[in-house]
Parts: sequence; C-alpha cells; structure tokens
Amino acid sequence: MTVSYTLKVANAQFGGFSKLLFRWKGSIYKLLYKEFFVFVMLYAMLSITYRRLLTEEQKRVYVKVAQYCNRSTDLIPMSFVLGFYVTLIVNRWWAQYTSIPLPDQLMCVISSTVHGKDEKGRILRRSLIRYANLSSVLILRSVSTRVLKRFPTMDHLVEAGFMTQEERKKFESLHSDFNKYWIPCVWFTNLAAQARRDGRVRDDVALRLLIDELNLYRAKCSMLFHYDWISIPLVYTQVVTIAVYSFFAFCVIGRQFLEPLDPEQDQDQDLDLYVPLTTLLQFFFYAGWLKVAEQIINPFGEDDDDFETNKLIDRNLQVSLLSVDDMYQNLPLTGKDKYWNESTAQPPYTIATAAETLKPSFLGSTFDMRMSDDPEQSQQVEASPSLPRMHTPLLNRFLTAAASPAVSLKNFGRSNRAHHHLLRLRGEGGFPSPNPRCGEGPELVGRIEEEETEDEASEPPTPGTRLKAPNRLEASQGPRKENPQIRVRQPSDESIDIDQSAA
Repeated sequence: MTVSYTLKVANAQFGGFSKLLFRWKGSIYKLLYKEFFVFVMLYAMLSITYRRLLTEEQKRVYVKVAQYCNRSTDLIPMSFVLGFYVTLIVNRWWAQYTSIPLPDQLMCVISSTVHGKDEKGRILRRSLIRYANLSSVLILRSVSTRVLKRFPTMDHLVEAGFMTQEERKKFESLHSDFNKYWIPCVWFTNLAAQARRDGRVRDDVALRLLIDELNLYRAKCSMLFHYDWISIPLVYTQVVTIAVYSFFAFCVIGRQFLEPLDPEQDQDQDLDLYVPLTTLLQFFFYAGWLKVAEQIINPFGEDDDDFETNKLIDRNLQVSLLSVDDMYQNLPLTGKDKYWNESTAQPPYTIATAAETLKPSFLGSTFDMRMSDDPEQSQQVEASPSLPRMHTPLLNRFLTAAASPAVSLKNFGRSNRAHHHLLRLRGEGGFPSPNPRCGEGPELVGRIEEEETEDEASEPPTPGTRLKAPNRLEASQGPRKENPQIRVRQPSDESIDIDQSAA
C-alpha cells in the first residue's frame, strides 16, 4: 500500500519533516537496516582484529594498507554516479504511473455518443467499457505481481466478470506468440462500428471521437508493456552497485583508527572513536540512495511504496460502469442558479477563511510599478525614420568584424559617397591605412584603386561630393606624404533639408 503523508506536510512549520523520521512503514530504516547491520559487524570485527590480534609488524603493514584504501575512496565519483542514476529512475517511475490506463475520458465519450435507454443500448455501452477494462487488466497481469496473484488464470477473470465464457473461448482460439492484451480493443472497435450501422452512434464524427479515445487508452496499455519490456541497461545498474559496494569495502578497511607508527606523532593523531559516526552517516546516505533506486525501479511489485494496481482495477471498473449505465441520461433538473440576478458571483467564505478576502487580487507584476512624475516622459512622439543616421566610417571600422585592408577601404569609400555631408578630407594625401605604422605596398594600393574604380563605375556620382584622392600608385612610388586628417562635423539643418528634398 502506498504510504501517503501529504496532509502532514500541507503547511510548512517548525520541524515539519522531523515528524516523518519516526515512521517505520515505507521508511529508509526498513529498507536499509539489514545492510547497515552487516556493515557495522564487518567494521567491528576488523577493528577488534587490528587492536587485539595483530602483532606490531602486522599493524605496520595494516596501517599502510588502510591509508591506501582511505585515499582510494576519493577516486570513486559516488555523488555523480548515484545522483544521475537515481534521477533517471525517478523520472522513469513517474512516467510509468502516468502510463497506467484510466477509463475516465473514454467512459464520458461512450455515455454521450452511444444512445439507447433500452436493454440493448445498456448492453452495448456496458460491453464497450468492459472491453476497455479487460484490456487494462490483461496488461496489468503481465507487469504487476499483485494483479497476477489476484487473477492467476483466465478462469479468475471470467469469475470476476471481466469476460464471459464465450469471450474466453474466442480469446483462447486466437493463437499468437505475443501478448494478446490488444484483442479486447479490437472487439471494442468492431462493436462501435456495428453500433454506428445500427444508429446507436448517430454520426461519423461521434464514431471518430470514440475510436480516438480508445486509441489513446490502448496506447497507454502499450506503453506500460514496453516499460516492462525495456529496462534500464543492466550495465548501468551494475556500475552503480559495484561503485557503492567497493566504496564501502574500502571504508571498512581505511576508516579504522590507526595507531601512529612514530610515537612522536601521537599528539597529531585523531581521537580514537570506537564508533565511526561520519562513516556510518555516509553509509546511511549513499546506501540509502541506492535502496531508493532499488525500490522504485519496478513500482509494480509488492513494496510499501509500489503502485496499488488492484485498487486501481476496482476503481476503474466501478466508476466506468456507473457512468455509462446508471448515469446515462440521468440528469438532475436544471434551473436558475443562485447568482442569476447578480452581475458578479461571489461565493461565501467561512470564518476560518474570511481573512483571504482582505488580500487584493493579483493583476500583474507591473501593476504597482511607480512611473515618473515628469509629464514630459509620458508624452507620445512619432518615430521619424526619414532622418539620417549619424555614422562615420572610422566608427564602423571598429564596431564591425576585422576585415582585410582592401575591404575596409572599399567600405570607407562607399560610406563617403553615401554620407557626403558628414566627411571632408583635408590635404592631398591618400586614404589612411588601417595600420598607420606600416607603409602601403604597390600591389595593395593598386588593388584598392581597382576596387574603388569598379564601385565608381557601378554607382553614379553624388552631387556635392567633396572627397578628393590622388593617384595611389604615384603616391606609393614617390616619397611618402603625411596621412590626411578626417574631420567629422555635425550636419546643419540646411543640409538635412536639402537631402530630404532630394530624396
């Protein structure tokens, strides 16, 4: 039976979890006490042997072995291996629970789409939902030891009312090497199609909805079967188990109290504790972690925290038959509700919960944000995308990714032509080099000149361009001149108006 303590932790209080430490059923003490007792006994036996039975020479040898084992425990990544493994097990455990088929959606669809108050209509609806429940019982018999002990043979299913003798004969006459939990689902689809032909299901949309819900139900049965078939790889479980056992095997030897080899080192020796408290706590944590994974790796067993599959079977059969039979077209009288003449419905509170009405409703995280008192900050303005942007080629060169000198100067020339009113070159020198300390070679300057010639041929000259550049080849062959200076000035309002009018 699942151990539920949800009510005990409904409210956070002082020592809330501490009250749970004194429970036995489903506790870590019940899982771990046998392994804990074995570890304590091995440690005590080795401690007595070292203290009473070994000679001085043997003690010296044991001290070296114990020191080696104690250092070796740091080489085993216990937290990483166990943490990842237990996380994987817990995710798989919850996924298996969500894969248990529940008939709630299917029974609502059957009750609303399969019509008929006569005996044939009742038999039709009850047979449909019984086939669905039979399919879930068959798959749970295959994965849960509790369900298999409850229904060990097909005769027990007939006696329990999940199938008739005629259905059992049909079931056993179909030979297959695989699990036959899907057979009742096929019976369901054939019976639903027959109900559509007989007019019990009134349209194809209702039949489609009925089949879709059955497919979702059958998919959960199939997923449950595959979870039971495909386990976590055995090598991973073996690695984790060997890591834990080997770690504490080293601890049994290496965590013993050791007498100093040199009497002068006796002052630096640790306190002789006959009971290694920290080692026992470490065993409790790591071995308990492994036991948690061992318990929930297959939640369809008979442990304290395993799924109560037999209770689920009882619940599913009872509520599904109730919904498709007794509740079919059995509606209470409808009328005006209590808040018929009220624009805002406000259900009452009890005295214990009346304080909740004093709390304001949550309207959003920015609802109580204080804005600036300056009215100018709240004025609306229109965006003006026609205004030119203030950019310079040198600034773009530093902001963009590093490029070759030819490409940089090429973009420099384009930028000058595009924003002629921003730049003016002074002097008769050539373009500045990206690296002023290095001279420009003839080949490099020639390549730059060739690229700029192509750009000038492809783009028409802009009127008013005030950019001058002498012949690069002659400048490179003659004596090196001083680099020109670039002055960036703010465009005047007249130049902006002229540009806008020209555009």
